[in-house]
Amino acid sequence: MGLLRFLFIAIAVLYAVRLIARLLLPMFFKSILNKAQQQANSQYQQQQQPPRKPEGSIRVDYVPHEKRSSVPDSEGEYVSYEEVK
Repeated sequence: MGLLRFLFIAIAVLYAVRLIARLLLPMFFKSILNKAQQQANSQYQQQQQPPRKPEGSIRVDYVPHEKRSSVPDSEGEYVSYEEVK
């Protein structure tokens, strides 16, 4: 008797879980897709509308500094080589 009761409860629970999953999973996936679509649209709009700068203004973000070596270009070591084939 206990085995039949267990089987009946197990089948009822599995059937209920299956029914709930059929009803709730489509709504869950739909909400996830809507959120992803909204994020994609907002990123697309941000890319399409770059900030407008007044005409004639220039902005320099980085100015490279020349590194000067302590050895002048006229001095240095010359290494002769022979090409090996």
